[in-house]
Amino acid sequence: MTNSKHIKEDHEHEACETEYPFHITKEEDRELRQKAAKAIPSPVISQASFFDEYVQQLMIPPVVMDMARKAENMRLSPWEIAAMRKHLSPFKHHHGKYGLLRKILHLKAKADPSHPPYIRVACTGKSQYDYLAEADGHTQKPPHKDKGDVGSPVVLEIWPAQHYSPIHSHGETTGIVFCLAGQLDVMLYDSLDWNAKKLGLTTLNPGQCAWLSKDTYPVHRVYCPLNGGESKTGPRFMNSTEEFGASFHVYLNEDETPMMPHDHEEHHDDNEKKISHTRNAFNYIKEEDKKKDKFKTHSDLSWSVLRRVLAETELS
Repeated sequence: MTNSKHIKEDHEHEACETEYPFHITKEEDRELRQKAAKAIPSPVISQASFFDEYVQQLMIPPVVMDMARKAENMRLSPWEIAAMRKHLSPFKHHHGKYGLLRKILHLKAKADPSHPPYIRVACTGKSQYDYLAEADGHTQKPPHKDKGDVGSPVVLEIWPAQHYSPIHSHGETTGIVFCLAGQLDVMLYDSLDWNAKKLGLTTLNPGQCAWLSKDTYPVHRVYCPLNGGESKTGPRFMNSTEEFGASFHVYLNEDETPMMPHDHEEHHDDNEKKISHTRNAFNYIKEEDKKKDKFKTHSDLSWSVLRRVLAETELS
């Protein structure tokens, strides 16, 4: 009886212990991973090793599989990863300054302390913090301090360890989230709501990708589970390590995916609402009051700028 009582108390204690960012117990974590592993269509695209995996991936739209195939050999090179780690380091460099990526994290954390920040790098156009690279002597382009362009179809996202995104949707886009480095956890939801049903939890390693369309897996939260230091993640958290995960994202609007079924629904909202149906703006759930909000998809850096910064970084 005594042992049974202790076991019951341990389960009750575990049920009360939910942690950021997913607010689930260890038992729920196991159950959600099992759900994701059995889901049809599979939320993860990787090289199928078993008959079941092949069947699960057979149900994924061809346009998504095509995007995944084109990305399957992509990786960050060892020197790019080493340079990113240096710029993410919580310690100042010999010249008494933080690296470019750590500077951006501090600015973003100050602007929005509700969740640990991550960095969006756009493949096209100009971005919000490009001017910081120019200020440090990395580029010769004139600095600009506006928010830059929105809606890049291809984005590199850098996830410091223990940092995560809010719960968010992706308009009516179709796309992939391809893991390039480190490790990422992706929680899938059935709708954009704080109390939405959780469909499954999966971990992406380099070479694997999650996918989404307007009808399938369009709402998720992304988290880097690597070692971020001694403190626990949550609002106002900033990691104290240089560990990170990185992912390659592609978001295609409806008119760019001819192989996907479209309902051709006309949206009669004002312009501010219209853009939420494209990659120009996504909706998310605010951590503070659990309500929906919208953010225009400005990026923090341009890939052309970041690539030059990484190439000019001394690694010795």
